[in-house]
Amino acid sequence: MDGVKKIATRQSYGEALVALGAEHDDFVVFDADLAAATQTGKFRDAYPDRFFDAGIAEANMMGMAAGVAAAGHVAFASTFAMFAAGRAFEQVRNSIGYPHLNVKIGATHAGISVGEDGATHQCNEDIALMRTIPGMTVICPCDDVEARAAVRAAYETDGPVYLRLGRLAVPVVNDRPDYEFHMGKAFTQRGGSDVTLIATGLMVQAALGAAEALEAKGISAEVLDIHTIKPLDVDAIVASAEKTGRVVTCEEHSVIGGLGGAVCEALSERLPTPVRRIGVHDVFGHSGPAVDLLHEFGLDAEGVAREVEDFLGR
Repeated sequence: MDGVKKIATRQSYGEALVALGAEHDDFVVFDADLAAATQTGKFRDAYPDRFFDAGIAEANMMGMAAGVAAAGHVAFASTFAMFAAGRAFEQVRNSIGYPHLNVKIGATHAGISVGEDGATHQCNEDIALMRTIPGMTVICPCDDVEARAAVRAAYETDGPVYLRLGRLAVPVVNDRPDYEFHMGKAFTQRGGSDVTLIATGLMVQAALGAAEALEAKGISAEVLDIHTIKPLDVDAIVASAEKTGRVVTCEEHSVIGGLGGAVCEALSERLPTPVRRIGVHDVFGHSGPAVDLLHEFGLDAEGVAREVEDFLGR
């Protein structure tokens, strides 16, 4: 995708908050001393009276956001995914999820593509953690267009929302006239008949690149963009699996409990189908340039195409 505009979804998040703030004055933004990295600093600069820095105290920040939401407002609480889903899990579960409050968690720097920050900051478990919380909506947008739409949808959704966002600038693929974002609904990026590639986050771009390479080898791959992992669009997944007979899931997350697990759970109940899961296989990440790490873990177009060919016995 050389020559295509690239934007990090964390940047889209910050800019979307500013745009939303111009339309609505009933929400506030919290951050845990990472406003420059999470891009919430843009909102702070535009609306300083509606921005609160909780310091390096993520669990406290979730409690503060819960208090604001309990008082009838909407709160966005932002930090790295490792801290939002990991360090503050108890507060997210008990103070936000249990009372079903309008707190929207902007979790940036998720996955292997955090790069040089290393294994401790490369959160590959957050989708699994968040989707187990009853009533929690989980969204993982793939590009700038989708991320901006996701922020607006999160604001409009009743109850807690987990927004999974990335550090790495990624190609914009949804700047197209037929694209529409609907919470809980898959978007078919590309039709196909031989295999279904079900992807989320930056793996949508990898799946599209793989589908192009596979087409040159006579393999027709359908690509489903699953931006909303919970609630999952089971009907779209079943319909595509019924058409192609083979499914490959693609995620920048552990294959345990993430998109691949959710898809397997759905298909096992509705339409048992052979599935290959592409993601992080029960290992920690490590330090290195983001693009190199994605290649090493097979989370790029080349890696996806190779796995699909192996899965199909080609």
